[in-house]
Amino acid sequence: MTRPTTARSLVLVVTTALAAAALAVPAQAHHRGSAGSPPVVTPRAETPVLHDDDAGGNADADDPAIWRNAAAPGRSLVIATAKEGGLRVYDLDARPVQSIAAPPAAGPDDAPGRFNNVDLVQGLRLSTGRADLAVTSDRGHDRLRFYRIDRDRPGGPLTDVTDPAAPAVFSRDQAEINDQRTAYGLATWTDPASGTSFALVSRRERTSITLLELLPAAGGKVTYRTVRTLDLPATFRLPDGTSWAPCGEPGELPQVEGMVVDPANGTLYAGQEDIGIWRLRADLTGTPQLVDKVREYGVPGVYDEETEECVPGADPGFGGTRISSDVEGLTLLTESDGDGYLLASSQGDNTFAAYDRELADHNEYEGGFRVAPASAALDGSEECDGAAVLNAPLGSKYPHGLLVVQDGHDAPGDGDRPATNFKFVDLGLVLTSLDD
Repeated sequence: MTRPTTARSLVLVVTTALAAAALAVPAQAHHRGSAGSPPVVTPRAETPVLHDDDAGGNADADDPAIWRNAAAPGRSLVIATAKEGGLRVYDLDARPVQSIAAPPAAGPDDAPGRFNNVDLVQGLRLSTGRADLAVTSDRGHDRLRFYRIDRDRPGGPLTDVTDPAAPAVFSRDQAEINDQRTAYGLATWTDPASGTSFALVSRRERTSITLLELLPAAGGKVTYRTVRTLDLPATFRLPDGTSWAPCGEPGELPQVEGMVVDPANGTLYAGQEDIGIWRLRADLTGTPQLVDKVREYGVPGVYDEETEECVPGADPGFGGTRISSDVEGLTLLTESDGDGYLLASSQGDNTFAAYDRELADHNEYEGGFRVAPASAALDGSEECDGAAVLNAPLGSKYPHGLLVVQDGHDAPGDGDRPATNFKFVDLGLVLTSLDD
């Protein structure tokens, strides 16, 4: 969804509410890019292609999460969203394990279920005992959905445990839900001091992020309540004294999708797609800080109604140098000594940027990499929407951990059909590329 950009002034408002056929290749690669380009890593496997058309079930790969099976790490799972296609579950060979349909539309003229982002909660206390959960934002119904993870359950590892009475996240009624300014990006967080688990949810075409407390309901179900909501800026003061806002369709504000929380210090990183990466407290108190800007920051633009595209003007040179809009796919690579990286998908140039995890180092930029084709049959990642990383042994296939990235244009493709999937990358290759 990369869009060129326009003009306005810094405003921060905080509001409170109650509110593959998997293809393995024998040798994986990591090598330096050409002069001025980032290092290259190649995937080990890919999931079967998804097609966003009627024949393909309107399935569109978007966002993954990695669940580690502590008892048998080699039998861990990747849980991923497919938008109107619901959820997909894959094993470490990238083979399908389970497919869950998104809920149907509430009525004949209403929006259907559409799973946008997914994250995990470990050991949430339910009325029936503790359980690991996959949590997804259902953009179509403006709700969160919860799935209990039981690796060896007959019929598949995921079971829906969403409370039927769970409220809409942002909308007041079905008419507002049908406008689809609904639950979009998602990150989960458990406060180590209280043990309370939360979900942070962004709103489509708005700058809002809301904090939801996850709550047990009767019969082992899960619901939530709104704690508070924060609105990131929509307009910005530029160094030359002018004000600027990114170009978009009339009425659209610069939305957030990619989000991740550092569990060690409760820091939320949020990717405002046409702006950059924000750092703020996961409880949504305090003042957000902009860690890095996209290259297009400050570029004026005019929306063309006929082409439904933004026409950019001259670049005044106020943007960053490392990421290009949209910035998405934020994920956290943690290390046992407290170090690690914040990884961000830079959709505009098909790369990933890595920032130092430590706040004392001001999230300094540490380098980048690109996920390139491993072979004619196993391509890389382009216009990546979502990513997930886990720095822990996952059996013999991924002893150094795993990075999963969405590929927005799977190759070789199938004619003009939209084709997306997920690539599995040995994390050891990524760490080596960042250490070079």
